[in-house]
Amino acid sequence: MTPRFTQAISLAATAHEGQVRKGTSIPYITHPVAVAALVAQYGGDEDQQIAALLHDVLEDGGPQYADQIGERFGARVLDMVQACTDGMPDAQGHKAPWTERKRAYLQHLKTASDEALLVSGCDKLNNARAILDDLVTIGPAVFDRFNAKLDGAVWYYEALSLLFTERKAPMAKALADTLLKIKRLVPPA
Repeated sequence: MTPRFTQAISLAATAHEGQVRKGTSIPYITHPVAVAALVAQYGGDEDQQIAALLHDVLEDGGPQYADQIGERFGARVLDMVQACTDGMPDAQGHKAPWTERKRAYLQHLKTASDEALLVSGCDKLNNARAILDDLVTIGPAVFDRFNAKLDGAVWYYEALSLLFTERKAPMAKALADTLLKIKRLVPPA
């Protein structure tokens, strides 16, 4: 890796400083680092790995980071980060309703570039694996920490899995396998 990768870790750590994974005490920065590792595992280049490190910076840190990302890492990285952003907060810090954002994001992914699709898919795979780990440890209560609750989360990950499979994304099988394990542990509705 070049110094750009280290700079991306630093920017991500700054943008996510003090944040933790939803419903846990795990520092949030562990997520983008894990996503970057998955991107590397599935053949992504350095720009894609950097985009993975920064994929939530705009969404969680704010739109003011867009210029920094573009200037420091280039238009290609910024394009991928923007493609992985499913909604930025408005001036008051509010986002559109969850279902509206997720439906729009799914529609967007249908035509997103293959390079951005890899980053997005690795993000969703890491999230699904975290849900599975928590489901094994604490049970279905894990879904109480999400706005979508159980039904919404399962719907979203099923839709994502189908989309990544249809687009032949490299991590599609791993996501489908993880979703199947989640569904086996979730009590029927």
